[in-house]
Amino acid sequence: MDNELIVHARQLGETLLAVHKTVVTAESCTGGWVAQTITEIAGSSHWFERGFVTYSNAAKIDMLSVSPQTLALFGAVSAETAGEMTSGALAHSLADLAIAITGIAGPDGGSAEKPVGLVFIAWQWRGQAPTVVKKLLTGNRHEIRRQSVASALLLP
Repeated sequence: MDNELIVHARQLGETLLAVHKTVVTAESCTGGWVAQTITEIAGSSHWFERGFVTYSNAAKIDMLSVSPQTLALFGAVSAETAGEMTSGALAHSLADLAIAITGIAGPDGGSAEKPVGLVFIAWQWRGQAPTVVKKLLTGNRHEIRRQSVASALLLP
């Protein structure tokens, strides 16, 4: 396991434990890597509530209640979709904080408007609006996914 990612996950866990809160993840391009990193830590069940892997649009709609209109208007890789993913994760869990990732890890699937490496990461505390960050990451598929996970584990 990647030591840097584990360090970030431990820090997230310590932050959540200090305020008696839990987290839910909603992942697309990272395929559950954030949840997997968190669950590498013994005792993470005290602060990790659950994770959703919603790789397809149908999964985003069914599992997270992402609006089909949002997907049609903005696409799966958008700030709007990332924000709806966190809202949906909170609505379908008991967690206090949601983290969502959607992006294009490549090597295919990019366009001039949405190139490979474009990732949106959202964080949302229950009762608050989501914070969404747009990143343009570089590297191969693995490197883009890894950078996405590292960024998601660091609260804004």
